[in-house]
Amino acid sequence: MEKILVIGATGTTGNKVINELQNHQNYEPIAMVRKPEQQSQFEQQGVKTILGDLTEDVTHVTEGIDKVIFAAGSKGKALDAVDRKGAMKIVDASKRHKVQKFVMLSSIGADQPQQSDQLQEYLQAKNDADEYLGNSGLDFTIVRPGTLSDDTPTGKITISKSLENKKGSIPRGDVAKVLVHSLKDAVANREVFEILNGEQHIEEAVMTVPSVN
Repeated sequence: MEKILVIGATGTTGNKVINELQNHQNYEPIAMVRKPEQQSQFEQQGVKTILGDLTEDVTHVTEGIDKVIFAAGSKGKALDAVDRKGAMKIVDASKRHKVQKFVMLSSIGADQPQQSDQLQEYLQAKNDADEYLGNSGLDFTIVRPGTLSDDTPTGKITISKSLENKKGSIPRGDVAKVLVHSLKDAVANREVFEILNGEQHIEEAVMTVPSVN
């Protein structure tokens, strides 16, 4: 089984990623948490944890890890320390320990942060982290969803390297499914794609990424 480190495991989307991984026979999730008291919630589910704080040294967290899903976010409270530099630290640690693939949860609009009125700083932090990963030499997939919702997952999405209509939402549960499917070596390797709620089954959709416009 491949050991999958989930950064941001205590967040709403990250928690759904953990659940997806637990239901997958090929993956063993490992949740990175900041505080010792957060470990018990995962360990009660049979999920291993590792202590790590994105604002501190996290070199150790990727040791023995096969692949990484980065789903952390500071909700605007620490964009530089967490969303930008924190992501970069995990990329560096992944390189050091020869992680096989890095799946990054980004955001629609991260490629053009200057076009956003309210989210410019957030999208710029995501852009910087995405570029750093893209230039790292690691195998990666960068997933850019629209607005995350708590709606019931449909298992279906719209996907493209650049969606014409970027306004829309997508359930967090579907984003979690896409992130886990993107762990596969053959799925969107060294690719960036955008997703919204749609009509194509996730399993089929992510396999088409190299050919979508």
